[in-house]
Amino acid sequence: MTISVSVFAFVQRRVKVFLLVFLITILVACWALTRSNESVPVTRLSKKLMQEIQQKIEVHNVEMFKQALKPINLKLSELERNFQDYGKKRFLPVKYLAEKDRKRILITGGAGFVGSHLTDALMMAGHEVTVADNYFTGRKQNVEHWIGHENFELINHDIVEPLLIEVDQIYHLASPASPPNYMYNPIKTIKTNAIGTLNMLGLAKRVHARLLLASTSEVYGDPEQHPQNEDYWGHVNPIGPRACYDEGKRVAETMCYAYAKQEHVEVRVARIFNTFGPRMHMSDGRVVSNFIMQALQDKPLTVYGSGTQTRSFQYVSDLVNGLILLMNSNYSKPVNIGNPDEHTIMQFAQIIKKAVGGKAPIVNVKKMEDDPQRRKPDISRALKYLGWKPSVALEVGINRTIEYFKRELHKSKKSKLVDL
Repeated sequence: MTISVSVFAFVQRRVKVFLLVFLITILVACWALTRSNESVPVTRLSKKLMQEIQQKIEVHNVEMFKQALKPINLKLSELERNFQDYGKKRFLPVKYLAEKDRKRILITGGAGFVGSHLTDALMMAGHEVTVADNYFTGRKQNVEHWIGHENFELINHDIVEPLLIEVDQIYHLASPASPPNYMYNPIKTIKTNAIGTLNMLGLAKRVHARLLLASTSEVYGDPEQHPQNEDYWGHVNPIGPRACYDEGKRVAETMCYAYAKQEHVEVRVARIFNTFGPRMHMSDGRVVSNFIMQALQDKPLTVYGSGTQTRSFQYVSDLVNGLILLMNSNYSKPVNIGNPDEHTIMQFAQIIKKAVGGKAPIVNVKKMEDDPQRRKPDISRALKYLGWKPSVALEVGINRTIEYFKRELHKSKKSKLVDL
């Protein structure tokens, strides 16, 4: 074993010596050639070869650098394209209005259900619109498609605090409008309708603007007169669960006409009846949203009480048209804006169930306190002084609203999956 290792070491040393001698011989030969008479062409050939090798290395390095930069350049191009797209954000078509015809308009509660549709209509008509909303029930996404437009401004503001801006018209819509929302914080509801309205009337007085108050059919309470016209004083429980909203709107109307009489402020009052359409919140708590969401999720449609109580439902675009007509009219007394087509709650549940499909049953639950038994507007005044009446059929409006809720429900499910 020892002899074999020694032999291996001896051979290894011999190989190393041989390789070293061979390398020295090659180097000496190369040096001799460069020093001989034939060294010039060899040197030139070597330089030419080295130049070609250097060029190839440079090309290779450039290509490698380009490949390394490729994903970065793609990302930069994408960012540049996105920046250009942002700078050229596409808005809904806006009519051009001359300066003398263009109005500066404030919409309080403009990020809410009705307010956002009103914002769309006034923006597309070419006016300059400022939306003030504290997002108590409104949502920024309802008006985000206008953010960045030169005629649009969005202010996060609670109108219980004064707002000092220059405007020509004020659409005062700020207030929670569904029972779950205004019952959740009744004091806030009262303050919004009382102090908030007082602040808006003060603004209208200072800048000589016209103010439209979005009042409600709830000022009639549980009516003893049917249908309800604007001369009816109402039948309201001042200490019931709905009183914060009902009486809040009644005192808001009182303040409007006090300012009109004492301070000569131009006021318009719209008494709005049940309205539905896209951008209603999924957990809004009102009849339409409740029934549609329950039907889409294959849950029982819950009818409070016997279901014989009646309501009159109008599509949101009809309401918006009525508000704009009233604001720009010369009529200053309260005007009902609603659809006189009356349905029982049970009939309405059946209409929605049929439109959505499915096998969800309709069930009766305990009656809500102070729930009005009959509600139907007399719109003679709107027809006479505004030339207004609803034009969107109930079935058409219901189908549009169902499609909206389907999309919202789909987004909600996707969002939950992402969170998981």
